[in-house]
Amino acid sequence: MKRSTITMTLTIAALTVLALGVAPTAKADDKGCSNALVRGTFAYTGTGSIAPPSPAAGPFVEVGTQTFDGKGGTNFAATASQNGNIREMTGTGTYTVNPDCTGTMTLQVSPTLAVQIFFVVDDWGSEFQAIETNPGLVITRIARRLFRGRAI
Repeated sequence: MKRSTITMTLTIAALTVLALGVAPTAKADDKGCSNALVRGTFAYTGTGSIAPPSPAAGPFVEVGTQTFDGKGGTNFAATASQNGNIREMTGTGTYTVNPDCTGTMTLQVSPTLAVQIFFVVDDWGSEFQAIETNPGLVITRIARRLFRGRAI
């Protein structure tokens, strides 16, 4: 019984020290960003490649617009060159902006393809840089707000 009490006390003490040490760091990382920060429409370019063994392996580039509703919903329209083949793309998705201005989004490009993206918001919500995180996709994106200075 004593061993169990000592173990429990040490565990609680360790968790308290950890919580006290992390609290100031978490507060320092809060830069005030949220989903509302990126509300509006952005023009973007995506460049990179699709890795083998995918049948679509090869260079990939795209140019498009993406609109964020400020509440976690997004939609996009783009023209892409996939290994030299031009195609139009549209889709919808969801996104989350963290207080430290990093975020994630999932875009449903077709009924069978969901693209996962990590991004960082900068210039007070006027731009973001992103990387697609699905295995086999080596694609980065740079986006800039259309009509800078106002959310539309």
